[in-house]
Amino acid sequence: MLERIQKENDIKKLDIDELYELSGEIRRFLIEKISKTGGHLASNLGVVELTMAMHLMFELPKDKIIWDVGHQSYTHKLLTGRKAGFDELRKYGGMSGFPKRKESACDAFDTGHSSTSISAGLGYVEARDIRGEDYSVISVIGDGSLTGGMAYEALNNASYLKTNFIIVLNDNHMSISENVGGMSKYLAKLRTADFYTGLKRGITNTLHKVPVVGDSAIEKIRRTKSSIKQLIVPGMFFEDMGITYLGPVPGHNLPLLCKAFQEAGKIGGPVLLHVLTEKGKGYEPAEAFPEKFHGIGPFDIETGEPVSKKEKDTYTDVFGKVLCDIALHDPDVAAITAAMADGTGLDRFRRMFRKRFFDVGIAEAHGVTFAAGLAAGGVKPVFAVYSSFLQRAYDQIIHDVALQNLPVVFAVDRAGLVGNDGETHQGIFDLSYLSSIPNMVVMSPKHKWELADMLRFAVAYNGPVAVRYPRGTAYDGYEAFRAPVEYGRSEMIYEEEDIAILSVGHMFEEAAGVWETLKEQGFSCTLVNARFVKPLDEEMVEALGKKHRMIVTMEENVQSGGFGEHVLEFVSRKKLPVTVLTIALPDDYVEHGNIDVLRKETGIDRISVAERIMKAYTGVVESI
Repeated sequence: MLERIQKENDIKKLDIDELYELSGEIRRFLIEKISKTGGHLASNLGVVELTMAMHLMFELPKDKIIWDVGHQSYTHKLLTGRKAGFDELRKYGGMSGFPKRKESACDAFDTGHSSTSISAGLGYVEARDIRGEDYSVISVIGDGSLTGGMAYEALNNASYLKTNFIIVLNDNHMSISENVGGMSKYLAKLRTADFYTGLKRGITNTLHKVPVVGDSAIEKIRRTKSSIKQLIVPGMFFEDMGITYLGPVPGHNLPLLCKAFQEAGKIGGPVLLHVLTEKGKGYEPAEAFPEKFHGIGPFDIETGEPVSKKEKDTYTDVFGKVLCDIALHDPDVAAITAAMADGTGLDRFRRMFRKRFFDVGIAEAHGVTFAAGLAAGGVKPVFAVYSSFLQRAYDQIIHDVALQNLPVVFAVDRAGLVGNDGETHQGIFDLSYLSSIPNMVVMSPKHKWELADMLRFAVAYNGPVAVRYPRGTAYDGYEAFRAPVEYGRSEMIYEEEDIAILSVGHMFEEAAGVWETLKEQGFSCTLVNARFVKPLDEEMVEALGKKHRMIVTMEENVQSGGFGEHVLEFVSRKKLPVTVLTIALPDDYVEHGNIDVLRKETGIDRISVAERIMKAYTGVVESI
């Protein structure tokens, strides 16, 4: 059946038996392809029938389907003619693992972060109505994403609509980690209330038959807050907001889903269609361990086990172990995650210190201010969060933490290039946005031992600190170089003259390679581990500027507002007789692909950097 899906709307040519066959083919296709390329598997297996139903009931690209996060859009891509793209899924130059408007007219909105689809969909609806156009807008949001405050802001706004807007609540009982909080409990109650729709219809039909008073009774029930739904389903949140609630609907029953969409399309206002799905549906290992198959590398289909076994600790592993050791000796240390306990290495902390572990849901802004409150109350909070997700709480970092100079530690994971997830996930802005904030200390370790030392320093420091580290295996070279971490002081590795390389964090491995290459070419080089991006070690930079002809800064962050620009500004202000060459990422969004490939394409790999330094220093273009 998949061979017959060459473009959008081709699915409508299949009969019901062929559609059932298609759903099975899609699951087998996704399992086979993702086992080779890696990607998001469990979430995509869970929405096969839901996606098929939307494609059957709506006309693409005229109608707009907006996916929250977008990691579950693989079936959507298959049904819009992108089957061939799965061989290069998430590879450089290949198909993205998320919706991309530049990739297809059927991708209505670029997504990658949580809790945004209702806001974007509402914007589409209002744009449609302003321009007098006629199309349907369907925003799909997971129950995990409803832990994010932005979703409620959008629901509040949408409640005033007088025209159709379909919100699909894809309820699979979890996000990446298991869902937490009141909304999760509330939805659990709704799942048990599937008798409601039939009961309401029966009561209404009965009242219609009552002479004289029947119709007025129905109208009174509709107008009063003590409606049938209020009596049967306690706290009917969506209806109270003015949003019609339909469901729950079995999310793997294609005919029922199609009928539900048909009904939802008739409502002249916002409607929430509650769909129950199962993550990992159709693949036993993913059904049993959906969190393991959320984002996974290549794996063996028979066993579900990764093809390549992890041999060394990642930076995330090191963080998790060291934090547990710190908390073992300090009862004031607490840990916070935004629905990413496993991804940020806090699963061990959660098991060991249950009362000091807090999962705030997909709510980074709340998490930061919550941490500020903990700190004000005498606790030492450590908020472990991905770099690109921390961006969502920029105001709270400034207003609620740094302004009060509160001792909150930000463990900034996935900093720098993260690879295959692409533009929405690359952590390439944190050095810029964090170092612009007064009172904030920004640190980045060169290897795994320094991460441990920096974390201990950060917990003991009386003010806000961000410790920035990358995804992947923790670098274990230069083990002997482990001077004590001192506030605002960098670390001299090798001291010579002419060219000084000043490296930030995990770029040290590349910087050490550049240093070795330049030495082989006969250059006299100094190598320095910056350690602190803020405060800048001005004493070290001034000493380097007086002794060397060139200072080279290396960072895996955008150029604008980054470490190199801070060094450049200081050198200019002090009028030091030295040239500064800043090696950083371009001020642009970096697409998905292997990190080594991305470094080469952006010119920050060791060979490219060494060639740039030699050209800048000698004026001669040399290839290595």
